[in-house]
Amino acid sequence: MEAKAQVRYIRISPMKARRVVDLIRGKSTGEALEILRFAPQAASEPVSKLVKSAIANARVKADQAGERFDEQDLVVSAAFVDEGPTMKRFQPRAQGRAFQIKKRTSHITVAVAPSKKKETR
Repeated sequence: MEAKAQVRYIRISPMKARRVVDLIRGKSTGEALEILRFAPQAASEPVSKLVKSAIANARVKADQAGERFDEQDLVVSAAFVDEGPTMKRFQPRAQGRAFQIKKRTSHITVAVAPSKKKETR
């Protein structure tokens, strides 16, 4: 059963957030949290919170369905960053000109699912 968590309108540019999200895609949740804990990028903190939220959502879904829940079995099945709205600001420049500053935002989504262990016969 897949559970997901999403954060919207976060003030990190999508390109910088994708660098962090690409590190954890396909990893187990424990390994992903350890990678994010030591990642130097600023986007690693909100992505870490998002992974923890997805784990909590999976726990709630398992309780509602009456299924067994083991946090060690979860894998980051999908993680992606979409571009949010861009805030446009102006900075004064020489001779009465204005310089446009684009403050970009992101929508980050993380989905976790139980790992698919192959049975050998």
